[in-house]
Amino acid sequence: MTTRTRILSLVFVAVVASLGALIAQAQKKPAIAYPAYPNDVRHWRHVKTEVIFSKDNKLYDRFPGLHNVYVNDIGWPALKNGKLYPDGSMLALELYDTSNYLGVMDARGGLKALYVMKKNAKLYPATGGWGFEVFKDSDTAPTLKDMKECFDCHKVGKSKDYVKSEYMQ
Repeated sequence: MTTRTRILSLVFVAVVASLGALIAQAQKKPAIAYPAYPNDVRHWRHVKTEVIFSKDNKLYDRFPGLHNVYVNDIGWPALKNGKLYPDGSMLALELYDTSNYLGVMDARGGLKALYVMKKNAKLYPATGGWGFEVFKDSDTAPTLKDMKECFDCHKVGKSKDYVKSEYMQ
């Protein structure tokens, strides 16, 4: 084997290894492009506020506290009219710890997490066209390891495009 053949073989192996690494990276969960919290979701439309405060609610063990739900302008018409959400629609759920302060249940306990869903049918076909992400506390670094964890709960709502919130007049 000549030196030139050896060099070409090494270059070929390096290219194949690089392509393999790129393909492996591409198979990981695509990130949701999301601006820093909290500067934007509070400028979206407020959908609802609710408090999960007892074990009577099946979500109490995972999501106790005060919930604020918001939808961006792209998703607003779909939410309001009960239609399918177009790509680019986003919903956000702020989850706060609650406390009792002078007979008032409030969010003095602080922000526990921000949950975000973003519609992109091409990027997220395995989860009904929705990408999911979780931001703990007020950190902007995403923490969700597997979108299936969120989708397993949302998949029962296929008739409402996997969105649990409804328009309230």
